[in-house]
Amino acid sequence: MKTKNIKVTEKLNNVIDTAKNSAKKANDYALNTTEEVVLETITIAENWQKVTDKALKGGVKLMANQQNLIFDTLESVKAQIIDGKKKLSKVFA
Repeated sequence: MKTKNIKVTEKLNNVIDTAKNSAKKANDYALNTTEEVVLETITIAENWQKVTDKALKGGVKLMANQQNLIFDTLESVKAQIIDGKKKLSKVFA
């Protein structure tokens, strides 16, 4: 009976060891896969950050050019209005 109990115990220990090893392998695989996903996500986020940075810089330059164009146009219109006022004053004076 003892021999049978020893064999059952050995089999049970083998099953437990196999289960532990399988669980450890599954856990290691999950950790490695998660790490790869996180690193890839960080890499992609860095690339998008660079693209966004370039877009914002380009947008700011475009806004500055448009702002300068608007102010130049306003100054030109102002000069035309002042000149027109002077001419109109001479006609009706």
